[in-house]
Amino acid sequence: MSKKAGVLAKKLVSAILFAALAWYLARVVPTVEIAWVSAILVLTIYLFVFEIVSVDVTAATVMVLLGLTSLLAPVMGLEQGLVDNRHLFDGFSSNAVISIIAVMIIGAGLDRTGIMSKVAAFILRMGGVAEARIIPIISATVGFISSFMQNVGAAALFLPVVSRISARSGLPMSRLLMPMGFTAILGGTMTMVGSSPLILLNDLILTSNRALPADQHMETWHLFSVTPIGVALVATGIIYFVLAGRFVLPTIEGGSSTSGSATLEYFHDLYGLQPSLVEVVVPEDSPLIGKMLGRVESDYSVRAIGMKRSGEASRVGPGSLAYDTEIEAGMVLGIIASKIHIETLVSKYQLKKRSKLRSFSEALAPTKAGIAEVVIPPGSRLIGKSAKEIWLRKTYGLSMIALHRGGETLRSGDNIRSMPFQAGDTLVAHTTWNNLTRLGKDRNFVIVTTEYPREEEPRPNKILPAAIFFSLALFMVLFTDIRLSVALLTGDMGMVLSGVLSIEEAYEAVSWKTVFLLASLIPLGLAVETSGTAKWIAEQVLSVVGDMPIWVIQASVAVLATFFTLVMSNVGATVLLVPLAVNIAIGAGANPAVFALTVAIATSNSFLIPTHQVNALIMGPAGYRVTDFMKAGSIMTLLFLIVMMVVMSLVF
Repeated sequence: MSKKAGVLAKKLVSAILFAALAWYLARVVPTVEIAWVSAILVLTIYLFVFEIVSVDVTAATVMVLLGLTSLLAPVMGLEQGLVDNRHLFDGFSSNAVISIIAVMIIGAGLDRTGIMSKVAAFILRMGGVAEARIIPIISATVGFISSFMQNVGAAALFLPVVSRISARSGLPMSRLLMPMGFTAILGGTMTMVGSSPLILLNDLILTSNRALPADQHMETWHLFSVTPIGVALVATGIIYFVLAGRFVLPTIEGGSSTSGSATLEYFHDLYGLQPSLVEVVVPEDSPLIGKMLGRVESDYSVRAIGMKRSGEASRVGPGSLAYDTEIEAGMVLGIIASKIHIETLVSKYQLKKRSKLRSFSEALAPTKAGIAEVVIPPGSRLIGKSAKEIWLRKTYGLSMIALHRGGETLRSGDNIRSMPFQAGDTLVAHTTWNNLTRLGKDRNFVIVTTEYPREEEPRPNKILPAAIFFSLALFMVLFTDIRLSVALLTGDMGMVLSGVLSIEEAYEAVSWKTVFLLASLIPLGLAVETSGTAKWIAEQVLSVVGDMPIWVIQASVAVLATFFTLVMSNVGATVLLVPLAVNIAIGAGANPAVFALTVAIATSNSFLIPTHQVNALIMGPAGYRVTDFMKAGSIMTLLFLIVMMVVMSLVF
């Protein structure tokens, strides 16, 4: 209770300070319009920083407030509203918003074909187990992919890949996820469609042009205008972690488990089951060689759920194991049972028990397989037949661990595989999630477990149309004058019409929270520009740094954008600061388009604290703390600013 009271007190004190700032600005600004816009700006920043409500709710609320100023103008001392209500919702039809929606859908289409999975498999083959090799391969790949799709999407796509690499190589995820996440953010600076701020930038430039004389109008940027900067930043990030990773990356064991411990705990509480999932290797001289798997399972109350013969791939699921499987030398078995039964089996037959999953780290990961509850319904053809009789594991992919009947839970030691099934029996079984999805269509079973990861079946037969329409969209962006949104939507609709993904899947691919955040903030940027607020703030900044060299002024803008993006969304920071940067550049005699680009790139400099979506995504699985980001991110933030300024000065 005291902690909550402390947080509430902090927010209250902050609210008072922000209110005092708004009151002070109202007294020093030259016009009533600027006073009101400044007050709304302060309110927006406060709501973003302390997340009184979610960022999209904040943005929508601010948009509504701007709309209400048309009604309350006489009370507020205004001649008219701060934003014309006829243009209040223009953000939802803006080129930037539609482009962001289209990029999300294209990324989903490529993912559905399994192209990304093939890329992941290639990395696993090439990376080996050396951290110095794995980090550059993963980072370069993710950086490239995030240059064409949302960086959080690229990071989410490679999160399970990193988990598999971690399990196979023995490297903690905390040593791999931060380089992957940071380069996903950096990769968004390689093209003008790589991040939301860069997609938004050209629209903001056109908006600023409305308030500028014709001779000061800015040209918009092309798709690869930022590529030299982005490539330099990605290369810097990779080199940084290769050289300094041993010093700045934390070593945190036990980040994301591959044993499905959360699922096992649930069944322990419900049925009193406490099984462990382990891998055992059968040595050349083990007495277990030549024995029938089913007999061993019955004698020692264990269940084998995966098998790997020497030189072959691991096998899990229907058809992979059977009662009459003969145990061979070098065979690896994935076993689920109580610890005492596992130890008895290992000791009896001199088996080698691995400390963690290796052969089955991917196939038996919690995202792929787990324990489920399946009921035998009245009318099932399996009633009166035993699990052994119908070859339950081989035919249906269910490795039965327990049988719950009449309020009593029977276990492997109770010879449950020989008991004829009755209507209402609940089978507690280990299975793959894909198999469980298929069993949901089988009338012989009723699936009780419904909350489990469902993987979309890859569509390799759709790789060709996906590649064609992605290439077509890219061609239109590069070699035609058509708007970015139209070019990308051409690729989207081509994928939908060719069956790469359904229209429902296209809708699901869109992060509507991001869409509403962006579209709702655009009117605020318009108000900042048209009311003269941006010009007034620019004059105040110029009064401080106006006599300094242009590169110092530009660096000050970059630092300001970096600070803003740490405490609010990069989209919000871009909308607020681009008009300011344009006016500062004009006042200093610099190129306003370059200053606007400086803001859009610098808002990707978000490594110091986990406020960026990508950093928030990787924080939990790796077990990172805020101090871990501050340690690695502080140097990355400084390197970002230096490299960005140097390359921009050389290119522009």
